[in-house]
Amino acid sequence: MGVSAIEIQRSAILNAIRNATRGNWMVMVVDQNSWRLITNVLKEDDVLSEKIANIEHIEQRRQPNRDMDAIYFLSPEAHIVDCIMADFEHKRYRGVILLWTGHRSRIAQEQIKNLQVVDVGYFPRESNLVVFRDPYSFPVLYHPGFNHHVRQHLSELAQKVVSVCVSLEEYPTIRYYRPRASAHEASVLCSHLARFIQEEIDMYATYHRNFPPPSNRPRGVLYVCDRSMDLVAPVIHEFTYQAMCHDLLPIKEGDKVTYKMRSSSDQPERDVEISEKDKIWIMNRHRHMKDTIEKLMGEFQRFIDDNPHFTNQNPDTTTSISAIKDMMAGLPEFQETKEAYSLHLTMAQESMNLFQARKLPDLASIEQILATGLDEDHKKPKAVADQVIRSLDEEGVTPPDRLRLIILYLLFRDGILPIDAQRLLAHANLPPSDGEALRSLALLGARVSRPLKEKSPKPQPLFPPKPPSTNPDEEYSLSRFEPALKLLLEEHCKNTLDQQSFPYTKPQLEATDGAENTPSASLRSAKPTWAKAARSNEPRQRIIVFMAGGATYSESRACYEVSEARNKDVYLITTHMLTPSLFVRQLGDLGLDKRNIKIPQEQPKPKAPAHLFEPEPPLQAPRPAPTPQIQPPSSQMGSMSLNSSNGPSRPNGQLHPPPKPPQNHALAAATAATGPRPPGGGEEKEKKKKKKHFPFI
Repeated sequence: MGVSAIEIQRSAILNAIRNATRGNWMVMVVDQNSWRLITNVLKEDDVLSEKIANIEHIEQRRQPNRDMDAIYFLSPEAHIVDCIMADFEHKRYRGVILLWTGHRSRIAQEQIKNLQVVDVGYFPRESNLVVFRDPYSFPVLYHPGFNHHVRQHLSELAQKVVSVCVSLEEYPTIRYYRPRASAHEASVLCSHLARFIQEEIDMYATYHRNFPPPSNRPRGVLYVCDRSMDLVAPVIHEFTYQAMCHDLLPIKEGDKVTYKMRSSSDQPERDVEISEKDKIWIMNRHRHMKDTIEKLMGEFQRFIDDNPHFTNQNPDTTTSISAIKDMMAGLPEFQETKEAYSLHLTMAQESMNLFQARKLPDLASIEQILATGLDEDHKKPKAVADQVIRSLDEEGVTPPDRLRLIILYLLFRDGILPIDAQRLLAHANLPPSDGEALRSLALLGARVSRPLKEKSPKPQPLFPPKPPSTNPDEEYSLSRFEPALKLLLEEHCKNTLDQQSFPYTKPQLEATDGAENTPSASLRSAKPTWAKAARSNEPRQRIIVFMAGGATYSESRACYEVSEARNKDVYLITTHMLTPSLFVRQLGDLGLDKRNIKIPQEQPKPKAPAHLFEPEPPLQAPRPAPTPQIQPPSSQMGSMSLNSSNGPSRPNGQLHPPPKPPQNHALAAATAATGPRPPGGGEEKEKKKKKKHFPFI
């Protein structure tokens, strides 16, 4: 595999910090967004180890530190610029170095001319997967009420995509998806976005003469696509490990991807992170669930064979996932990977339980027919409507799965009668509001309804169908569908991609981006087949795909599979990752009033906190310690008895007090320091005498 996007961004941030500190201790100032970018690929200790004395957040209250220089690692937003100006006015630090995460704020560029940009304004999630964590991009791009925000949003997306290209050191040729049927408004989305990206990267190359750096790699290519290119992939059930878990299990996606589980029955539930640090996850996430379970159980069985002293029970007890989990709970030798195995065994077991409970084997069979247009024997299916109705009648099929099945049926038929759509929803016991998800498909280019007597043929698929698979396994027959993105990448590698559907932003003299099977190559210059094995060490071309509107985990898997099979480095960039439930919910939101969606673009703009502009309190000189005033002993003299030589009379009539024990001067000093004792005894008079002789105590 090629270089990891995570490692690229990690190195870029660390190098920027090292170039700024140059071996000197400095303070680092961040904002909320820039800190999320940093902690996505680095730990706080990694930053502190680079001569960073302290990390401070620019929006929070901070004490001035005028004895040290500071690195400002910030997002170029308008309110962040105001925060910087407030810091400059108060001179919080001795000197400042400004590092920006991107070029997105024109206000920042106008107010602060000395811009040093570190192109890290994106979130690498996997080695070949980059996300922008922007789920609101979907309604902005496709909701008719937000058309006035589209141009600005496309400009911001273009700048982020260029940041990824700059990080990869690629100045690619750019191609974009152009739908054959351009009836919907968003049909021109990819063409406009590709033009914006081309202008941005051309401008970057103009002002950076050393871009791209010299390389013996073939020139890369960037494909600009959007969600309308494939509406089946976000809806169909996928049975590879990663996609299936994100579809069926309550996995939380935020700054971290976590799954809630308990290691053993006597411990509470806790969130366990799923990341690139988990080698078991990396090895199995793109395998079919059947192969994943066999692999996990096989690896554990090998561990038992290598450690026969570990167990003396019946070997049959290790054939179930539950038994393996219980055995692993007591493995002291396996502490480092015990949690990882426990996590994946739990996730695999829960997924398979839901697979059976929700009748997914039967449901997936009809889904594959609707998605591919062929049955399991690769023939034209018959009585498809009857099979759909029978699946909707199954008690174990959940309402969300029923809605997904109706969406696939609508796409398969290329539109149905509106009354038939209502009948299907009623038959599936779905609320009429779910009809919004069906109608909103038209905003992404799908044909939702058709007249009664229209007999126009179905449109041709974007890519020609592949020959039937030779794998007769029934379980793999539920995974016959392949996303359009994988077919695009394979056509690219064969240099047979249709230029009408995927034109260039700039005219090309020779369309040999894939250059695997170049038609113009002669037999004399062709390499023999045995030479292809040696090509694995040659520099690999980089293919970058940007999917606006969200990408699926099946599309991410396709990028890894093509990278390995075709000796390429394929990187997928997207606004956010889609699960079927999220996609259907976002489809339904397209039918709502825009005021109910509350996109960030229509919310109040963030402002710099008011406390940053408050004047600093003047420094006050320390007050000297007050000197206690010595009062004349009038009261003591008034209570003295002239007839006694032993001091004043006692309140109870005693003329002579009882004899005192020897005085401990250290104890007396400690007692005087802790404060006065309750009045009424001889100790108070003794303290007053001492104050008379030692006035500074």
